[in-house]
Amino acid sequence: MNDETPNRPAPTNTQGRASRSGGRAARHAARSSKLSDAMRPVRAGMTGGKYKPLSDADVLKIHEAALTALETIGLADAPPSGVQILTGAGAILGDDGRIRFPRALVEDMLAISCKDLTLCGRDPVHDLDLSGQRVHYGTAGAAVNMVDVAGNNFRESTLQDLHDAARITDTLDNVHFLQRPMVARDIADNLEMDLNTIYACCAGTTKHIGTSISDPSHAAECLQLAYAIAGGESKYRKRPFVSMSNCFVVPPMKFATESCEAMEICIRGGMPILLLSAGMSGATAPSTIAGAIVQAVAECLAGVVYVNAMVPGHPAVFGTWPFGLDLRTGAMTVGSGEQALLSSGCAQMHAFYGVPGGAVGGASDSKMPDMQAGWEQMCSAVMAGLSGLNMVYEAAGMHASLLGFCHESLILSDDLIGQALRCVRGIEVDDETLALDQMREVCMGRPEKPAVGHYLGTDRTLSHMERDCVYPALGNRMSPKEWAEKDRPNLIEQTIARKDAILARRSAARFDPELDATIRARFKIHLPA
Repeated sequence: MNDETPNRPAPTNTQGRASRSGGRAARHAARSSKLSDAMRPVRAGMTGGKYKPLSDADVLKIHEAALTALETIGLADAPPSGVQILTGAGAILGDDGRIRFPRALVEDMLAISCKDLTLCGRDPVHDLDLSGQRVHYGTAGAAVNMVDVAGNNFRESTLQDLHDAARITDTLDNVHFLQRPMVARDIADNLEMDLNTIYACCAGTTKHIGTSISDPSHAAECLQLAYAIAGGESKYRKRPFVSMSNCFVVPPMKFATESCEAMEICIRGGMPILLLSAGMSGATAPSTIAGAIVQAVAECLAGVVYVNAMVPGHPAVFGTWPFGLDLRTGAMTVGSGEQALLSSGCAQMHAFYGVPGGAVGGASDSKMPDMQAGWEQMCSAVMAGLSGLNMVYEAAGMHASLLGFCHESLILSDDLIGQALRCVRGIEVDDETLALDQMREVCMGRPEKPAVGHYLGTDRTLSHMERDCVYPALGNRMSPKEWAEKDRPNLIEQTIARKDAILARRSAARFDPELDATIRARFKIHLPA
C-alpha cells in the first residue's frame, strides 16, 4: 500500500507521516519474519466439511450401491495369499474366481478399522492428524517429465529432481507432506529406483513421505531402508514416517495381484498404507460422477476388509481417487469442475464412514504454470478443502494431466494453498468479530478521542491483520504505478529466483554423516554424498 492508494486518509502533518511510515515499516518487517503457529491464520489440519455436494440421502444411496456391488459383483484376481486372508475373514470365493463381500463383513471391518490416524513426520512438528475432517495438502503422482518453464518445454525427470522437490517442500508452510511426485527416470534398475526414491525424499524433507514399491520382491528391502533411517525397526514402528501408496486394485473391480502381495509385506512391516483406487470415469469407472464414486468406494471398502483381516486397526488411508476423462480425446481432466466434484463427493463418503481419506485436488491439465493452471488448481484445491478431505494429494506442482511436475509451480502452490486454507477456515462470528464497539468508536469517538472515520491503524485492526489474513509470498498486490517503479516484477522470474535460493542451501533434512555412510554401505545410493 502507498500514499496514493484511493480512499486512504491523508496524513495531517509531517510528524504523522513519519509515524505512519515507521509503523508500516515495522509491520512489514514483522510479516517478513516467520509467524508462530499460534499467530498463523492457516495451518495444517484445519477442519473443513462445510461444503457438501451430496445430500444425506445421496450419501446413503452411494453407500448402499457400494455394498451391493461388493456383495453381488465382488473383485477378481486376488493373490492366493489374499484369497486366504479374505475368505478366512468371511468373504466368499465364487466359482468364477471373484471374491464377494457380505455386508456384515464390511461393516465389521469398518468398525475395527483405524479411525484416528496420525501420519508421522521424521520431525514430530510435521505430524498430520487425520482425525475428523482435518485438511492437509501435499504432492503425489508418478510424473515422468519435468516442466522446464524457462524453455517452455518438458524433459525426463531424474532422481535429483525428486530430491530437489523434497528440499523445496521442506521450506513450504502450506505443503504439508511429500508423496513421491515423479519417477526417477535415470535409474534403470527398479529396485534401486524404489530405494533411492525413499532416500531422496527423506534426505530432502522431515515431513511425512509417501512412496510406491514397484514389485513385491522390493518391499522387504524398502522396509529395511526405512528402519535404518529411523535408527532401528522398533523406532520406525513407533513413528512410521514413510507410508506406502498402493494401487491394490486395477479398476474396474479387480485386485492388482502383485501390489496386494507388496501391501501384505508392508503391513506386516508396520508401514501405513494408502489404499488407492484410481478409476477413470468413462473408461475404467462409470462415466457418471455418482457411479465413479460408488466404484471407488466399493473398491476401497474391499481394501479395508483386506487390511483389517490381516492386522485389525492397521493405519490405512481410504484412497478414493476417481479421475475425470475428456471423452472427446481420451485425456484425463484433473483440472476440471467434474474432478473437483468427484473428490469432494469422496470426502463426504470418508466422513460418513469415519475413516481417514484422501483424493486428488489442485492438479492441472495445463502444460505450464499459466492462467489455465491457476484456475484449475484453485478450483479443486478449494473444493477439496471445503469438503473436509483429510489428504489432498497432487495439490502442488502437478501439470499436464499428471505427466509433468514443475518445481516453480510447487513453490507457487504454497501461496495458492494458503488462500484455499483461508477459505477452509471460514468466517468466525462472535462479539469480537462482529465489531460493533469498533464501529461505534470509529464513527462516534470517545470523550478523550475524537472519531477518526476509518479503521486503519486501530489496535483491533493491527492485532487481527496477521491472525485473520493470508499474505502471499509471491502473489503481487502492488498498484500499477508501484509495479512499474519496481521494474515490473515477473511472477515466474521471482519463483525461479526463490527456487535457486532454496536449492543453493544444503538440505536441513540430510542425514548425519555416520548414518549416511551406514546407509550407503548397505544400499546403492545414486545421489552424491
